[in-house]
Amino acid sequence: MDTRRLILFVIFSMSILLLWEAWQREHAPVATNAQTIENTVTTNQPTQEATQSLPIAADFKLAKGSRIQVSTDVYKAEIDMVGGDLRRVELLNHRAADNDKSNFILMDDAANPMVYVAQTGLLGTGLPSHNEAFTSETSSYQLQEGKDVLEVRLNWQNNGISVDKIYTFHRNSYAIDVNYEIKNNSTVAISPKVYYQIVHDSKSNQGSALMPTFTGGAYYTEATKFNKLAFGDMEKSPLNINAKDGWVGLLQHYFVSAWIPKAGLERQFYTDKLSDNMYRIGTKSALTEIAPGASLTVPARLFSGPQTKHDLTATAPGLEYTVDYGWLTIIATPLFWLLSKIHALVGNWGVAIILLTLLLKAAFFRLSASGYRSMAQMRELAPRLQSMKEKFGDDRQKMQTAMMELYKTEKINPMGGCFPILIQIPVFIALYWVLLGSVELRHAPFFGWIKDLSAIDPYYVLPILMGASMLLQTKLNPVPTDPIQAKVMTWMPVIFSVFFFFFPAGLVLYWLVNNVLSIAQQWHINKMIHAEAVAKKQGHVKK
Repeated sequence: MDTRRLILFVIFSMSILLLWEAWQREHAPVATNAQTIENTVTTNQPTQEATQSLPIAADFKLAKGSRIQVSTDVYKAEIDMVGGDLRRVELLNHRAADNDKSNFILMDDAANPMVYVAQTGLLGTGLPSHNEAFTSETSSYQLQEGKDVLEVRLNWQNNGISVDKIYTFHRNSYAIDVNYEIKNNSTVAISPKVYYQIVHDSKSNQGSALMPTFTGGAYYTEATKFNKLAFGDMEKSPLNINAKDGWVGLLQHYFVSAWIPKAGLERQFYTDKLSDNMYRIGTKSALTEIAPGASLTVPARLFSGPQTKHDLTATAPGLEYTVDYGWLTIIATPLFWLLSKIHALVGNWGVAIILLTLLLKAAFFRLSASGYRSMAQMRELAPRLQSMKEKFGDDRQKMQTAMMELYKTEKINPMGGCFPILIQIPVFIALYWVLLGSVELRHAPFFGWIKDLSAIDPYYVLPILMGASMLLQTKLNPVPTDPIQAKVMTWMPVIFSVFFFFFPAGLVLYWLVNNVLSIAQQWHINKMIHAEAVAKKQGHVKK
């Protein structure tokens, strides 16, 4: 069997398997390590304090009150006075997936098509949970020109206790400070607990069947590192661990929202199912006692925006892992760094993809050459192998013996092309995941008709060229002696080309450029080996 086509089959098969792996990871049970097991509470039921303010029923609905409108350079947001929840987040610098004019809606509580809100609350006698109504001095806030900070202050009062919930938005930032200022003017001490949670339905923001992407919960601690939780896991194995650091969040393709409590504050992570299609992930912490006449400030941060590496890294440790490259992270991370540096020079992500592919091809040039040389030698032997097949017919043992003798005489390793190409597979698959998961490519134009490298080529030009390149590549390889195998190899490029019609243009561009460079290198080596074979037959090669 032709080694080159076998490896090509492996590469494309691995791509499909990786897509399957993405689906599996979304629906797989939560994996726990020793540290997690040590910290896990034995009961699977959320504590009464964690759930006392939020109804869990089949008819679950979010209470709604008056709204505060917030406008910054990156956000158009709505805060509901019930709980002071962040109920709607519109990203001004990111367009909707299906409309060039509309902005992307990250959070919303409209129920159709999705429910996705960020909530906070205080637990304890006479303290406001996310079901209590707050007040505000005005219903509209806007970040003014020349200002870098916008403060939105909400207030709640009852029986001598005053609670201010303060949102602080920053210019050119998706990190929002969300602080509590608790003043105890009552006659008794209070011992509050604070919780931060994200509520999301399980139906919206899912990827397509061919390009599945993860939507679900995630959490990070220094002990457990980065972990993802499918919605089904939140019901089957509710998260309930204690930690001294870390964050909890909600992932979807290209975007993330995460609560980051105060550094050093002991916290308990939890998840559970609220209704048929509604889930939540959150963190709860006990605060210090507040004596009569005393006050306490409780800082926290909410990140809600695109998964841009720089912003994630600057916001919280481990948040950059929400751009999940899976088991190839160690390779994918430097590849994205290099791709970003190239883009900074050329200003076009499509051109950056082409140049990065050229650099990778150059780095693997000698390694690839040894593989292509082996395949070229096999191509030269193809007529002789066909003659041997006709001679020995169905006697596989004699055929095999004769083939091995021929390889020995010609000093050819039939598997010589495997190892060099297999070494490259992790690199190219890692780049595949980089291009699939990078929000920077979302709505990034290339040229002409390709306005979005993260979307399907609208006229299928790149997929058609990709299919043509695969067919051309098969012409450069030796024809298998087995007629059934030959038919399979002929149709395989056509079959796999179909998948590229549903792949983002950036991915297809990468594979197309890689194929064109491979064809050029393989054609050159085939020509060189053929010349050597002809010269050898004519007796021009010294022995």
